[in-house]
Amino acid sequence: MKIIKYFFEAILIYILFLLFRIVGINYARKISSFLLNRLGFLFKKKKTVENNILKVFKNPSTKEIENIIELMWKNYGFVFAEYIYLNKFRLDKFSDNHIKISGENILDEILKKNKPVIFVSGHFANYELMAMELEKRGIDLAAIYRPLNNIFLNPFMVYLRKKYICKNQIKKGLGGTREIVNFVKQNNSIALMVDQRVGESERYPFFNIPAHTTTIPAQLALKFNLNIVPIYLERRQDNTFFMEVSQPIEVNKTKNLDEDKKKITIQINKVIEKMLLKNPTQWIWTHNRWK
Repeated sequence: MKIIKYFFEAILIYILFLLFRIVGINYARKISSFLLNRLGFLFKKKKTVENNILKVFKNPSTKEIENIIELMWKNYGFVFAEYIYLNKFRLDKFSDNHIKISGENILDEILKKNKPVIFVSGHFANYELMAMELEKRGIDLAAIYRPLNNIFLNPFMVYLRKKYICKNQIKKGLGGTREIVNFVKQNNSIALMVDQRVGESERYPFFNIPAHTTTIPAQLALKFNLNIVPIYLERRQDNTFFMEVSQPIEVNKTKNLDEDKKKITIQINKVIEKMLLKNPTQWIWTHNRWK
């Protein structure tokens, strides 16, 4: 039954992508956000989203919760429509100023040192632009991605990511972890989202509640003596983007590596918390970090 479901789901999405390409990006965003606002909870549980919001904000009003949810789906819809226009973002066809970057001096320093770093972020605004902009600026890197469950759609999404976002794509999982290590040894930086639940991963505080958290950045930083560089993305009202490259997180290695890993991972979670609070409507609240 799942195969049949995935098949028709993929057909629908390919039709939508074709429509989006025909009508242009502005109408595509409007159509997509309209559909997601009305159909999003057919795919994601509304209760999960509401519970997540209640874990982060104490006693929000019904109106505040509804506003966050509505604007989340709006942004999610924009991101969905923008996948079919990744080539134009890559080639700056929407104008050279579709994204403003703060902290370019940090990227210049990374290039100058020619030493890998670990870029970390979360699912904010159009999160796919992070790795794209880093690669466009000459940084050799590999991006970690989670494959789609839909076997008819996933190959196309991987194609888009490799061609327009970042040519080196590493699938999450045990095999992917070995691949990450090999890429770092070849002097490549790594870019990954750290705000999703990763299987039955270890739990660390996220908004003071234990949450499944990846420890890959901490482990890589300790093993290879690498800096961890947080990146925040925000969508502006005119659908241009702001990308903030922050100063690296300090990695102090001691003889107690488990404690070092814990401290670094907690620090990364705190960074993501601050990012989320800047604009809660642009975070994807559907991931159940606290499950």
